[in-house]
Amino acid sequence: MIKAFILLCLMMVFHFSLYSISLTQTLRGTVIDRQTQTTLPGANIVITSLDTQRGAVTNQNGYFRFENVPVGRISITVSFIGYRNVALNNLELQSGRELVLNIELDQSGILGEEVTITADVDKAAPINRLATVSARSFTVEETERYAGSFNDVARMAANFAGVMGNDDSRNDIIIRGNSPVGLLWKLEGVDVPNPNHWGMMGSTGGPVSMLNNTLLSNSDFFTGAFPAEYGNAISGVFDLRMRNGNNEQNEFLGQIGFNGFELGAEGPISEENGSSFLINYRYSTLALFERFGMDFGTVGVPYYQDISFKVNFPNTRLGGISLFALGGKSFIEIWDSRKDTINERLDLYGIDGFDITSSARTGVVGLNQLYHINSNTYTRVTLAAMSQSATNKVDTITPETYSIEPFYRDNMTDNRLFASVMLNRSFSFRHLLRAGFSSTIVFPSLQDSIHRKYEQRWEQQFNHKGNFTLLQSYIQWQFIPIDEITLNTGINHQHNTLNGKNVFDPRLGIKWQPLPRHIFSFGYGMHHQTPSPILYFLQVNNNGDFVMPNRNLDFIRSRHLVLGYDFRINAFTRIKTEIYRQDISRAAIDAAERNAWSVLNQGASFQFKLAEYMESKGTGRNHGVELTLERFLNRGFYYLITASLFESAYKGSNEISSSTAFNNNHVVNALVGKEFEIRKSNPNSRQMLAFDFKTTHAGGMRATPWTASFNNELNEYEREFDYTRAFSRKLNNYARTDFSITLKTNRGRITQQWGLEITNLFNRKNIFSESFNKQTGETELVYQPARLIIPQYRILF
Repeated sequence: MIKAFILLCLMMVFHFSLYSISLTQTLRGTVIDRQTQTTLPGANIVITSLDTQRGAVTNQNGYFRFENVPVGRISITVSFIGYRNVALNNLELQSGRELVLNIELDQSGILGEEVTITADVDKAAPINRLATVSARSFTVEETERYAGSFNDVARMAANFAGVMGNDDSRNDIIIRGNSPVGLLWKLEGVDVPNPNHWGMMGSTGGPVSMLNNTLLSNSDFFTGAFPAEYGNAISGVFDLRMRNGNNEQNEFLGQIGFNGFELGAEGPISEENGSSFLINYRYSTLALFERFGMDFGTVGVPYYQDISFKVNFPNTRLGGISLFALGGKSFIEIWDSRKDTINERLDLYGIDGFDITSSARTGVVGLNQLYHINSNTYTRVTLAAMSQSATNKVDTITPETYSIEPFYRDNMTDNRLFASVMLNRSFSFRHLLRAGFSSTIVFPSLQDSIHRKYEQRWEQQFNHKGNFTLLQSYIQWQFIPIDEITLNTGINHQHNTLNGKNVFDPRLGIKWQPLPRHIFSFGYGMHHQTPSPILYFLQVNNNGDFVMPNRNLDFIRSRHLVLGYDFRINAFTRIKTEIYRQDISRAAIDAAERNAWSVLNQGASFQFKLAEYMESKGTGRNHGVELTLERFLNRGFYYLITASLFESAYKGSNEISSSTAFNNNHVVNALVGKEFEIRKSNPNSRQMLAFDFKTTHAGGMRATPWTASFNNELNEYEREFDYTRAFSRKLNNYARTDFSITLKTNRGRITQQWGLEITNLFNRKNIFSESFNKQTGETELVYQPARLIIPQYRILF
């Protein structure tokens, strides 16, 4: 801990002593119609948090601007005749960066009058208004504020009701007892592969996210019964948006923290047409932190780097056009043979007796076009190309001689081309129609082999190059018969060209607001997802001939049913509860023999054994109840308390109902934070001190019972698992407390931020797994990372 404090003090040496006559910044932005995405000239904007209120009116392009606004927390209201008023409170205005807003207004059924219904009443509602249940928006500031999130949107989402992480070493998202593989990632409208470093094919998480939160805008997160425009997912959707760069002046960012050394820049390309750029580069700092004594739970030091950018041209003859990209690569050597030179301990990511070298690369580049056909209709066209590859080299260590022998090699690549078109038509305030079509062409290249030591030969398991296309289409309709009731309906269609499978998914959502502060909701949805390409193209040695017996696997089917109630206690506090049931069918299970294997447990660890012959006859069931008590940031104070009780079960080919690997049964999160403004007497400096605290308690991990038996032929012990009681063992409950402290200083045109985050504050030993000793037949518990102290520094100018 002392070394971490020394590192923090070293970073504070770079504190700038700059002064200005007054500490102000520019607030500006655009006001648009949410349904049609057209600008609203003549809208009124008022800054309500100043001693003397200031107002402005949007120009013919829907643009407004305030200059020389005092930095700090500010609140504004936006009004326009025929639209619901919006109140945005506790926005942070910093001296080192302009605050640029894109404000969307909802039409009102009462035309010709101003309707005073503010966004505070519905702050957690999703940006996508076609969502009815199990959805919420989140801000980038929340990913920075929540202790233990590491500025990672995935780890931040684990604080929401019905969601938990798989373990501390990865950011997989388990939603309502589902496998994390059931999640869909979308970035700028593109269905992207795993956006994490060391993100293996067939998984959706990893140790470190490539998504840089400093580039993201407010986004949506769905946990069930999501709208018809989202397909190929059975558990949830992360719909992420990148913000646009500053189109009037250049701004820069520098940062060092858990996620790496970061450098960012943004600014105008042409002030005349409003075009801008935004770019960020990041390089791993974990090697440096390890030198300060930080334990990341592995004998290997992870190295990674990533880059993200977006270029925006809002006013062209073809409409608004933006180009975006995300790319990263990672490398690590987890060598068990290094235990002689490093403190003896079990490794989170490695396997006892093996040397593992792993590298991965991911890249996505896309183009978006938004074109207004008329004032009520617009189209959005998206084109993208993406690639994800991973290579692994595994060697074994012979205990007697300590010699290293080759064991396994793989090279997995998933290349994709994506294209989509969407049409949005607003007939009136009460009728909205949205329809779209997308095509994803998948080009997998799967190669791996295992070394047969005694035969001195390599045996291939995968060796496939091919392609298939996933075609999706949807249509959605929103109908508001009266102001108190909103009806969202739609249908999604998917077609897999590999085996000709077709599915149609109806979706239905109803929201009823009988009283201003009471909202009842109901959601129903059928959802389907294609199995991972690895399952389709798994090769089996059939008497010397390699065959692929699983190409005919069906879509995994999931039926969602959700009931919700939301009570708004006041403008900044709410209590919400949802009950749900999810029925899963057509999951891949073992077709060759009767056992407990099911693809529904995929994602429980880095290793996942595949059945050779599969059939789509597996089932699953998830049901539970969730509670959220939330106070949005107000007067410097916020809290978020969530509780989830759930049951998650499945059946394999043995037809025995068992708990899934993710059936933790309960998870409770409590977050609380407070920020204080200090040194108010100095007009040349504005400082904010913030404390954030989080505690989590969840049911223990699931494991399958086993007994040890001695194998005389191999002269070692091995485990015999009782799969008739698959995942019936429940390990010790999980508990973790995180704490962070942040000091933010505004001086001149520079904003600096120092932070110190302590994860696992009380150094609790949470179980990660069990390590089996083949020589003794005994096991040793492997624990999650111990207390981790992470300093952070950021500068904006």
